[in-house]
Amino acid sequence: MRKLWLATLSIMILGLMTAVATTGSLAQKTAVAPAGQEQASIVSKDMPAKLQAAIKKSLADPKFADKTKKAVAAGVAKRGPEPGFLGIPGAPAAHYVWGLLWAVWVGWIFSTVGAFGGIMAGVGHITIFGLGDYASSYGKGNPVNKLVTDSIRVSNQWLVGLSALISSFNYYKMGRLVLPLGACLAVGGVAGSWLIPELTAGKVSLKAYIGYFGLLVFVLACFLIYEMTPKGQASKKAAKAAAAAFENSTKEGDTSDKGVKIVEGKQGLMWLALACVVASGLWFNLVGSTMVVAYVLALAGMVLTFFMGTIRFTFFGVEFKFRAFIPMLGGLVIAAIASFLGVGGGFLFVPFLTSVAGLPMFLVAGTSALAVLVGMIVSIFSYMVGKGVVVSWGLIGAELIGIFIGSMIGPRTSKYIPEKWLKIIFIILAFYVGLRYTTKGFLGYSIVPPF
Repeated sequence: MRKLWLATLSIMILGLMTAVATTGSLAQKTAVAPAGQEQASIVSKDMPAKLQAAIKKSLADPKFADKTKKAVAAGVAKRGPEPGFLGIPGAPAAHYVWGLLWAVWVGWIFSTVGAFGGIMAGVGHITIFGLGDYASSYGKGNPVNKLVTDSIRVSNQWLVGLSALISSFNYYKMGRLVLPLGACLAVGGVAGSWLIPELTAGKVSLKAYIGYFGLLVFVLACFLIYEMTPKGQASKKAAKAAAAAFENSTKEGDTSDKGVKIVEGKQGLMWLALACVVASGLWFNLVGSTMVVAYVLALAGMVLTFFMGTIRFTFFGVEFKFRAFIPMLGGLVIAAIASFLGVGGGFLFVPFLTSVAGLPMFLVAGTSALAVLVGMIVSIFSYMVGKGVVVSWGLIGAELIGIFIGSMIGPRTSKYIPEKWLKIIFIILAFYVGLRYTTKGFLGYSIVPPF
């Protein structure tokens, strides 16, 4: 157990060291300004065709031409004419080793608490590797800005998607994933991710209130702290008993035989509901016509959860139960919040699972990961196939190796971390997210990365 605690601490330190070392190396590169590079060619035949088209389009538009030339010239002056991100001359070029090491941290934190993978992946791509400021240097509305921003977004999703896949598989094998609960949460989340914006026609935007959302996250973190008190624990007797039984059994080795066992529930309808909403999301993003098909599929998936009845399962001899439509509605509400505010709401799955569903933290990471996985599959497929977003496959490849390592370690170390500390880790990161959204909303910028 001591070795696993040391491994956990080492991964956390690794993430910090990677951030410091990478930022330092980037700063050192920007200090070199080779002369005579202002006339470097902007478009290269080695660039992805979509990027070449975006650059040519921006240069042909009087509104963006000067901004594009200046952005490339500034990058070349700082970093030299060598191709950087996506082959753009002078663009930031993240070293694959640093990408791998940072991804180990991303994979570990997501697979340990079931959240914050996207935030941490964004910290790496946007802030540490400098891609956020670089995209902004082209100016708002510039085709190059949009292409690089979409590339960052999809890169983040690749990391979170693989971590969610590996985490879901590992936790399922360990008996620490409530499959029907995660699936029902995903039904609402996936359907709501496109249905809510479509039905409101983009007329409901609460981005101006993102600061208040940050304050709400602070309140949520405080509520989780309250739940750790004796008074708060009084209403969570089943979760407390299951957590205690699990912690006592970890010394015995393999505990999967005492893990989650579904004793009641119509799981056939669960798979059908999930298939319907995934198909609806893909139809909306890839086909884009005859929208009635997407509407019917989404509605059918959500309605099916009402016919699944009550799901009962046991975990280390303690019984839990929930009505299947409750997590579906929870996923729908979380998707609506994320849509209206323009934020990533995946981390809200965790407090829903602990406070509403009443699960112990040992079941939360895997169940949350499954819900996130379904959403990531739809989103990645839609961006890559539907919109043809380009990514840096060399960097992504190195990072996915790190994600694999971190996501394999997380489920194995988390069982030795007391439930109290798993919740404390989540609360600390929730305060981090709350600080980011609060300052971004009220000050106009975030004081913590990603800026």
